Amino acid sequence: MKTAPKKDFPVAAIRRFLEPGPIVLVSSAWRRETNIMTMGWHTVMEFAPSLVGCVISSANHSFELIRRSKECAINVPTAELAETVVGIGNCSGRDTDKFSAFGLTPVPGAAVGAPLIAECYASLECRLADARLVKTYNFFIFEVVKAHAATTPRYPRTIHYRGDGIFMLSGESTRRYRRLFRPDRL
Repeated sequence: MKTAPKKDFPVAAIRRFLEPGPIVLVSSAWRRETNIMTMGWHTVMEFAPSLVGCVISSANHSFELIRRSKECAINVPTAELAETVVGIGNCSGRDTDKFSAFGLTPVPGAAVGAPLIAECYASLECRLADARLVKTYNFFIFEVVKAHAATTPRYPRTIHYRGDGIFMLSGESTRRYRRLFRPDRL
């Protein structure tokens, strides 16, 4: 394997290399208000119970809705919703009803009060499991208490953020390395 030459890289931009998963739409509700935010950074922290960690800026309108309700829904959009995902990220729920503005369908959750988004491939109903890092780092740790996913396609084309307005669409799925995979090491 040939090595590529490297040069210094801005530390503040390293997220381009570490974004762990697809962009998601986080829906929330508190009292009679709902919101949707676009989120490009989240991480699976544990499998059972299923824990997901994420940073939500205190400047984001969803921050208070989620902090007060202690729940949200993490919705996974596909590439077909890319323009909607960017549009949601470009406006504030303080002055925009994002469900109406973007023609999205709110669906009641089975386990949480936050609405799910019907147009998304998957919706994860989440409750705040640990708030100890919220005050210091705006880091929420959620437990996924109920999950819903479409049955087709098996591998949806998801949207991934690379920084500086550059996006990537998930590509080819392969079983080429499956014979090397050791599930006991996962």
